[in-house]
Amino acid sequence: MNAERDELKTKLLKLCASYDRGFGASPKSRKEVEEIIKQLGEMNPSPVDAARGIDGESGMDMEDVPLKGAWRMIWTTALDVLNLAASPVASPGAIYQVIDPPIATNIIDFIPRFQSLLPTGFPSSLVRAEVKTRASLRRNNSNRVGLNFEAVKLYPVEVLGMKSDIVPPFNLNLPKIKIEDLPGVDPNNAPGFFDVVYLDGDMLIIKQNAPGGYFVSIKVDNYDP
Repeated sequence: MNAERDELKTKLLKLCASYDRGFGASPKSRKEVEEIIKQLGEMNPSPVDAARGIDGESGMDMEDVPLKGAWRMIWTTALDVLNLAASPVASPGAIYQVIDPPIATNIIDFIPRFQSLLPTGFPSSLVRAEVKTRASLRRNNSNRVGLNFEAVKLYPVEVLGMKSDIVPPFNLNLPKIKIEDLPGVDPNNAPGFFDVVYLDGDMLIIKQNAPGGYFVSIKVDNYDP
């Protein structure tokens, strides 16, 4: 099974690279990727308890939390992310999910559109957006991670080749409401969660509940811009 799984992962990586992480995907390539995801899901080495320790309250060593680490997105079918490529001002660069229980931070780097028209030696610019969420366990599904949004941060990392430490970031703190605790809300299916479809030592595939879509990510050592 390991050999078959590795073969599927290699095929998946090639498709992800060929179609710009899904931003340039054709209907055929999306179907191909979703078929591979389905097959990998059936071979998932973490079929249960993939979310263990994600709330940071289990008492387990954080290094033993399966989801802990920095994950770089290499494919998505989520429209809320794919629509980022429609901006006439900036194009999405690297996209990460950094999990340090109980905090899961989504990071998106944006690159000015005009930069692609300039010579490669021209000083670059980059803006980073960070969305901080607090992760929780969902008791009816040991592979489900609940998410409550806490804060948004937007800041320039580099402007024309110069570090932008002097520019203050834009910060927006959101009301800290646990949606699953609200009256009338089913705590097991409350909005704001993802299910782990596949997880091993270097690849993570999740499916978000709303607005839906898959995310394929690989584990990386750092998420420096």
